[in-house]
Amino acid sequence: MMPELIKLSRSEIAFSGGRRATLVSFKSKSYINNAEVLHLTDKIYVVGHKSPDTDSVTSAITYANLKNALGMKEAVPAAAGELNGETKFLLDYFKVPYPEKLTDATDKQVILVDHNEMAQAVDNLNPENIVEIVDHHKIGGIATGKPIFFLNEPVGATGGIIANLYEKNGIAISREMAGLMMSAILSDTVLFKSPTCTPRDKASVEKLAKIAAVDPMSFGMELLKAKSNMSAKSAKEILLGDFKKFDFSGTKAGVGQVEVMDLADLAPKRAAILDEMNKMKEAEKLDMVVLMLTDVMKEASDLLFVGNDAAAAGFEKAFGGKLANSSIYKEKCLSRKKQVVPPLEGAFKK
Repeated sequence: MMPELIKLSRSEIAFSGGRRATLVSFKSKSYINNAEVLHLTDKIYVVGHKSPDTDSVTSAITYANLKNALGMKEAVPAAAGELNGETKFLLDYFKVPYPEKLTDATDKQVILVDHNEMAQAVDNLNPENIVEIVDHHKIGGIATGKPIFFLNEPVGATGGIIANLYEKNGIAISREMAGLMMSAILSDTVLFKSPTCTPRDKASVEKLAKIAAVDPMSFGMELLKAKSNMSAKSAKEILLGDFKKFDFSGTKAGVGQVEVMDLADLAPKRAAILDEMNKMKEAEKLDMVVLMLTDVMKEASDLLFVGNDAAAAGFEKAFGGKLANSSIYKEKCLSRKKQVVPPLEGAFKK
C-alpha cells in the first residue's frame, strides 16, 4: 500500500508515519514532473517563437508575470531572438525591461507562448521539457510524453488569451502589463483590420487601454510607425524580422512577413530581399521561401516567392495567379495565419 502524501512544502515532503523526503534538483527521469511543483527546482523559461514579434515577446513577459503572481516564482520571460523595432519602442514606452535572450533550450524547462510547432521553437528544445503552451495558431506537430496545460483559442493574439487568464485568476493587471497585452492585440490584428480579429479582441483592447491610460488607436499608429520603419534595416533583417518555417505535406517552406505603410518604401531593397530569400532557401534546404510585403494602409500584400518548379506550381495554385517579377499581388491580404498558410497547405496537400 502506497504511503499517504499529506504535506508539500518548498523544502520537503512529509508522509504519514513521520517519514520525510527532501526535494532536491529533479534531474533524473524519476523526478516529480508536474507544473505545480516545478517551481521548487530550476527556473522555467516562458518563451515565444523564433524571429519574435510583439505578441510573442509581450506574451512571454505578461505570462511569466502571471505565473509568478500565482506562485511559480522562477518563471523567467525570454525572447528566442533579437527584438524588433516595434517591440523595443513598446517596452521602452512602458519602461518594461527587455526579456532575457534564449537561443538554446538544452536541458531547460519551458512554457511556450504564441506558437506550438517545433520548427518555430527555440533550438535544442526537448518536447519532454515543455511545461505548458498558450497560443492562438493552428495546432502543429508537437508531441509530449505526458499531459500538459495546453490553451489554444481562435483569437487575434495570444496577448488577449493571457489577459483573460489574469481576469479568471483574479490577478490585478498593472498599467505596464495592460499596455503590453493591448499592444500585442493591436499589432497582431493590424489595428483590427486583419481577418484574425474577433469581437473578443476589441473588447480586450477596450478594457486594457483604460488600465494602460492610452488611446488605443493613436498608440496603435505609433506602434505601426515603429514597425514599418525600414530605413535602417538590411534585406536580411527585413526577411528574418517575422519569419516562420512550415512543412506543407513534405514541401519545406519558410514564410515571412513585413508590414509597412507604403510598399514604395521597400522598392529599393526588393532585389536584395529576393537575393536573401534565395540564400535562405539554400542554407536551410527549403523548397520555397515566401515573404509577404504587406501594405497595411491599402490592406494588400505583394507575395514574394523563390523556390523550385514544383513549389512554384503549388504557390500559383494556392493564390490563383501567375508569378510575375517573382511575386503575386493580393488585395485584402493581411494575415499569414488565415490568408497565406491555409491556401499553401491546401495546394500542397497530398
